[in-house]
Amino acid sequence: MEKMEHIILEDQVSERIDKVLSTVNKDWSRTQVQQWIKDGHVLVNGQKIKTNYKCSTNDKIEIIIPEPEELDVVPEEMNLDIYYEDQDVLVVNKPKGMVVHPAPGHTTGTLVNGLMAHCKDLSGINGVMRPGIVHRIDKDTSGLLMVAKNDLAHESLVNQLVNKTVTRKYRAVVHGVIPHDYGTIEAPIGRDQKDRQSMTVADNGKHAVTHFHVLDRFKDFTFVECQLETGRTHQIRVHMKYIGYPLAGDPKYGPRKTLDIGGQALHAGILGFVHPRTGEYMEFEASLPADFEHLIEQLKNNH
Repeated sequence: MEKMEHIILEDQVSERIDKVLSTVNKDWSRTQVQQWIKDGHVLVNGQKIKTNYKCSTNDKIEIIIPEPEELDVVPEEMNLDIYYEDQDVLVVNKPKGMVVHPAPGHTTGTLVNGLMAHCKDLSGINGVMRPGIVHRIDKDTSGLLMVAKNDLAHESLVNQLVNKTVTRKYRAVVHGVIPHDYGTIEAPIGRDQKDRQSMTVADNGKHAVTHFHVLDRFKDFTFVECQLETGRTHQIRVHMKYIGYPLAGDPKYGPRKTLDIGGQALHAGILGFVHPRTGEYMEFEASLPADFEHLIEQLKNNH
């Protein structure tokens, strides 16, 4: 177990202990900190406290960070939509509603469970929880993902992501009618200090660039294609909200009154990369899922 100490600063006085600690280390969620407090892993001046403890001047906080849970990821037979596969890489079309990899409290039914049943060889660089996974798409986003089947492929694909040479184009429906045909959003993205489960445009965030162009306009919505230059968490969802055109159906970043379509209208339709072994550029396209096509037809008819 790892131990850390923190002395309460002036601007942290009277703040709740769980809020303070989740800002001290941005990798700690408030929920995680609350669990540590309940388990007795957080001491204030040598004493156990409750999650609603209000900090005082010069309080000495001791955090005993427990070892991460090692979870056994079980292979599960699934009818995966494989677009391409060879000895090095695999391209899969993930359906809406499927989580990419297991996490504490969510260990079954993920894409990784299905991939482990489909092929026994996945790169181990990301550890037992995320074998083969080099990038992710959100649970309610559908579309194409590249998967590394060995460490050589993993390193190559990650380097391509870092060097911004991977082609990633998404289709989305957003609220509002965008008047111009093309646009680029360049705004840094970081974790929302008021809501640790959300991201936001923030001065101290990471560099993020999204290009978009309009495919069609409807009465109160616009159909767009977005191309990622960087790959920050929730990037398209955060950027489109930032410029005033949040994604339709988005429960986290959309308006209160949005379309009831079971999550954001976002589909990773085009994925292109250089093959790690052959050096050949490969590009794949997945058409819109049936429910997304149905949404477009409805918007056209309403228009």
